[in-house]
Amino acid sequence: MMPVRRDFVFDPDAPLLEARDVKVTIGGTEILSGADLTLEAGELLAIIGPNGAGKSTFARALCGLRRPTSGMVRWSGVKLSRLKGRDLARLRAFVPQRAQVPNGVTVADAVRIGRSAHLKPLQGFSAEDHEAIESSLVRARMKGFEDRLLSTLSGGEMQRVQVAVGLAQGAPVLVADEPTAQLDLGATAAVSKLLRRLVADGLGVLLIVHDLALAAAVADRIVVMSEGRTIATGDPLDVLTSQLISDVWGVEAELVRHQGRSGLHVEWLEGGPTGGN
Repeated sequence: MMPVRRDFVFDPDAPLLEARDVKVTIGGTEILSGADLTLEAGELLAIIGPNGAGKSTFARALCGLRRPTSGMVRWSGVKLSRLKGRDLARLRAFVPQRAQVPNGVTVADAVRIGRSAHLKPLQGFSAEDHEAIESSLVRARMKGFEDRLLSTLSGGEMQRVQVAVGLAQGAPVLVADEPTAQLDLGATAAVSKLLRRLVADGLGVLLIVHDLALAAAVADRIVVMSEGRTIATGDPLDVLTSQLISDVWGVEAELVRHQGRSGLHVEWLEGGPTGGN
């Protein structure tokens, strides 16, 4: 296969993803007014914030799915504006919150579609492509589900399929937008452990999530957003102080974490006992 000619060179020493002062205006309303982050290989970075903070808009802007009004986004040192669709597909895989489930599509079909970013028009799958598809199914714990229709899967299984689709792209970054929002406790834990395994394999994972306790348990660093801006970045325990939680979410709460477990002790009722979440 002839190499693709590009007018840019990826910088191996640059962060996988870097964003500075990203702004997005939709229909005359400013949704993002100054969002920042940096993601390195082998890191799970979680974006958290209350509803309407701009988390999903930020993720879509980073992935080239929503055009930023201004600001800087670079993938491996290359400006987002210089990257075409196929180049972006090889750099990042986007796992949406609510994946479309077309009729008649099997798990294997979906993962093959993910691999199509590596194919030229009318080109068939090579032995390398088939190997990548097989590996993606194994890594996402979906081996044995190949012939199942997407419409028959549980929520947790469907999310693992979406991860497998992303892995088949061969991208160094996986962006997951609220992948556990509609899952029960067991499925949430399974998806979380899967994401941590991918980070251990060297991938960069950007997780958009609303659950503070979950973010604290699985993320290496967090980005806190409020009213369209990044207001804090760092280790979860350092950032998610009781004062910040009160300022951003408007509740009295304390984050605790011990040996991979975390909890958010919230004052649910004024003057009442503090419960765990």
